[in-house]
Amino acid sequence: MSDVEALKAEVKKLSAQAIQSKMDLHDLSEELPINWERIPEVAKACHDLYARLTDARARLKQAGG
Repeated sequence: MSDVEALKAEVKKLSAQAIQSKMDLHDLSEELPINWERIPEVAKACHDLYARLTDARARLKQAGG
């Protein structure tokens, strides 16, 4: 597998994870005030995934993919 193909696979995987994380955050917001204590944890997980996705997309673009 080439570097570009590996980066495309990574972007695809991270994109799916980021979408799920976004939905987790959305679901948590709809349940408030239940589980309000989890806001920082769920928000950080979502933030971190989108940061990783942004980085992977930049690396893919730099690699010409």
